[in-house]
Order: sequence, then C-alpha cells, then structure tokens
Amino acid sequence: MKKYVFRIRQKDKYILEQIKKGQKTVETRVSSVRYRNILKGDLLIFICGSDRVEKTVKKVSSFKSVSQMLERYKIKQIMPSVKTKQEMEKVYYSFSGYQEKIKKHGLIALEI
Repeated sequence: MKKYVFRIRQKDKYILEQIKKGQKTVETRVSSVRYRNILKGDLLIFICGSDRVEKTVKKVSSFKSVSQMLERYKIKQIMPSVKTKQEMEKVYYSFSGYQEKIKKHGLIALEI
C-alpha cells in the first residue's frame, strides 16, 4: 500500500468537508504520471490547512473525457455541489491548463 497526499486549497475546504461526510465518493485528477500508479488499496491523505482526512482507494478507473467519465459516475459522486456537466467542466477548467491536460492525458477516477 502506497500513500498519496492530495492538498486542497483553503478556498476549496468545502471539498474536504464533502469527503469527510461521505458525500464526495470519487476523487478525480488528470491522468498524469503523478497519479497513474495509484492502485486499489492505496491510501489517499487529503490535507487542507491543519485538517486532514484519510481514505482508502476502492477502485481506479481511467477516462478519455469528462463525458466518458459521466457515463459511469453521477456528477454528485464527483462534485456534490454541482448539478450539470457544464458546471463540472467550468470547475475543472478553472484550474490552470486543465482543459488541455484532460485532452492530452484524460482523467483518473478514484473511488474512495
């Protein structure tokens, strides 16, 4: 079992709360080299300021696009506070270079 640290920006602390409450059950990242080796059973440590939550990976899936990912998962599992695919894409694309990175590498979904 490997451990991976996922830092959450202070302005996004609500994400950590959603993970704690079990509302957010799928963590997603661009499927870059940094995340491709995460396996079922690995430990994810989410940190926001002095707050932290540890979750074990139950399943790992890869997708070429947001649309493909949404064929398997509901939006609420990934982003509980978002209602539409367009809103979800807006959140993803708010991160610098994320739209291009998704096109190049795809997405990895980690069930927690």
